Amino acid sequence: MVNSDGYNEGKKRLCEANNVELIVLERIPEEGLPARSSSQSKKEIKFPYRLCLAGGWMDQPWVSKVHSGPCVVVQIWPDIDFNDRSGMATSSRKIARELWGDKIPEGDQVRNAKLLFGAENPPGSEYISGSQDQLGILLPGANRLDYDGKFWPCHIESMVDPDTCEWLSKVLHLIPLAPRPEGYDPLLEKHLSIENVAELADSCHLCWEGIVEKDIKKLGEGMKGTFLSWKKMLPYTVPDWVWEEMNTKWFSNYPGAITSGSGGGYVIVASEEEIPGALKIKVKY
Repeated sequence: MVNSDGYNEGKKRLCEANNVELIVLERIPEEGLPARSSSQSKKEIKFPYRLCLAGGWMDQPWVSKVHSGPCVVVQIWPDIDFNDRSGMATSSRKIARELWGDKIPEGDQVRNAKLLFGAENPPGSEYISGSQDQLGILLPGANRLDYDGKFWPCHIESMVDPDTCEWLSKVLHLIPLAPRPEGYDPLLEKHLSIENVAELADSCHLCWEGIVEKDIKKLGEGMKGTFLSWKKMLPYTVPDWVWEEMNTKWFSNYPGAITSGSGGGYVIVASEEEIPGALKIKVKY
């Protein structure tokens, strides 16, 4: 039994050769809804975005050489056209679309992410875009990427369990902030002590535990801990106006929050309660 857009002469001949009845059903949409087909839907697939819930700078060797640790990223459906320069891996996504159009490439997505990493960071690049961006937009579900002083993670752990991904979709809320300004440099000041980077790593482990256990408290504390570690390690990643908003609005009223990128973008809030005016995301699995 197939639908009309899944029928072809090859299937017909195969069924006839094996004395199997082939039933072809028409796709008939409900009144008022447009006609759809699986082939057309595949053509309409657009590249996902990714959220970084913990870790952030861990994918840079100058951080993970001080102390190893993970990044925690989730792949989300492109239901919203997110702002550029907002920590949503929009630069990596643009290059991915140059390589593959709007179609997610087939095959081993880790290998595809390596190809994308190479395309985004050709020889002679002054700044190397961290691999959590490329892996984040190509690996479905939630992913823990462990770094130990290299640009590529030494270990990848993925969570594509539907219940967990649906739970994440429910408890993550996005509130728009201003994108980071042109010329903004988050690396003007660095305090990369073992203690500070170890705190960042600990927050990532806690965030991942929260995802695996579907524990909103651990998830929120891991996100908040990452943000606080950023402020210690790289003070310019947390401008004064962002720090004030996080303290007055989000840390005091919800289990945890983090900004999507350095200097602005979106606030990602962990909450089992609805947040008025927040954007909702859908984790892809």
